Amino acid sequence: MRKEYMMTPGPTPVPAEVLLSQARPMFHHRTPRFTELLISIEEGLKYIFETKNDVFIFASSGTGVMESSVVNLLSSGDKVICCSNGKFGDRLVKLNETYGMNVIKLEYPWEQVVNPADIKRELDANPDIKAVFVVQSETSTGILNDVKAIGEIVKDYDAVLVVDSITGIGAVECKADEWNLDVVMTGSQKGLMMPPGLAAISVSEKAWTAVEKSTLPKFYFSWKKYADSLHKSEPTTPFTPAVSLIVGLGEAINLMRNEGLENIIKRHAILAEATRAGVEAMGLKLFAPPEGRGNAVTPAWIPDGVDGGKLVKLLKSEYGITVAGGQDYLKGKIFRIGHLGYFDRFDIITTLAGVEMVLAKMDYPVTSGIGVQAAEKVFMDNPF
Repeated sequence: MRKEYMMTPGPTPVPAEVLLSQARPMFHHRTPRFTELLISIEEGLKYIFETKNDVFIFASSGTGVMESSVVNLLSSGDKVICCSNGKFGDRLVKLNETYGMNVIKLEYPWEQVVNPADIKRELDANPDIKAVFVVQSETSTGILNDVKAIGEIVKDYDAVLVVDSITGIGAVECKADEWNLDVVMTGSQKGLMMPPGLAAISVSEKAWTAVEKSTLPKFYFSWKKYADSLHKSEPTTPFTPAVSLIVGLGEAINLMRNEGLENIIKRHAILAEATRAGVEAMGLKLFAPPEGRGNAVTPAWIPDGVDGGKLVKLLKSEYGITVAGGQDYLKGKIFRIGHLGYFDRFDIITTLAGVEMVLAKMDYPVTSGIGVQAAEKVFMDNPF
C-alpha cells in the first residue's frame, strides 16, 4: 500500500468535507433548497473575488469562461490586446482569433512578466481597443503578472480589462473591485479546492456596457441569461446546474471563510517560499525570476544530464507523488510543483523528500535532506 500525493497546479487535492458533501442525495435545482444554496455561494464568491459585482457559475472548465468573456464582450473584428507569456496567454490569443478579433499580441518570453507600459503604449496608439486580456497567474510557468498595475492603467480607457485568474484566485491577492479588474475568472479545480467541472466569472458595470454592444452569438455562455436568472425573486440558474459540484463548492467556500482570505493568501506565500527554498537548496535553478514568482506553482529547471520526463515518472511510480512537467517547448526541461488550494506544510516536505530521492537515484549529486531542511526552516520561521 502507498499514499498518493497530488502536487500539480490543477486538479488539486480536495478536502474530505467537500468530497463527502457531494455524496449527499440528489435534489432538484428548481427548489427553495437550491435557491438558498445559490444565494449563499454567490455571497461567498463575492468574498473570495473581493467584489460587489455578480459572479456567475458555469458547468465548464476554466477555458469555458475564457471563451464566455470573448463572446459576451466583443463583436467580430473588434481590436483587442492579448498579453502572452505562457500557454494560457496563448490560449487567450487563440480564442480571440477564433472569433475574428483583430488581435494586438504582446508576446514575451515565458520567463518574463508582462510589462504594463506596453499596454499603455498600445492603448494610446489605438483608442478603438475594446478589451485587454491578461493572465494573472500563468499555470505553465508560475509567472505572476502585475494585474493591479495593469488595472490602474486600463481604468482610464474605454477598454475592458479581462483577467484570467484561474490559478490566482485563492492563492494570491486578486482584488477585483479595488484593482479595477472588470472581468475575473477562475476554475473549481484550483484554489477553490474542488474537482474539475465548475468555473466562475465576475463582471463589472464597465464590462456590462461592453456586453450591451456585443453582437457575437452566445447561448449557454450568455451572461445576460445568468444575470436574469440570478436576479429573480428566487435566484436560480438558466440551465441545469451541476448540483453535486455546487453543493461541494458551498462546503469549500465555508472552509475558506473559516480560514479567512488573508490567512489563505499568507499560507500560500509561505508554502511557495518553502518550496523555492527547498528546490534551490538541492542545487536546482528556479524557472521564474524573483520579480515574477507567484504562489500557486513552483517550476524548476531540470538539471543537465537528468531526463526530465523520467524524473516526473519516477516520482509517480516510486513514491506516488504527481508533479507536472513542462508544457510546449518546456516539455522535459522543467517540472512544476503545485501548492494552491488544499495544501499544508507536510505536503511540501514530502514532495521535496521525493525529489531528493529521485534525483539521487538518477545519479544527480544531491545531499540527502538538504531541501527538506531548507523548507523546514521557512516553516519554523513563518508559522501559520
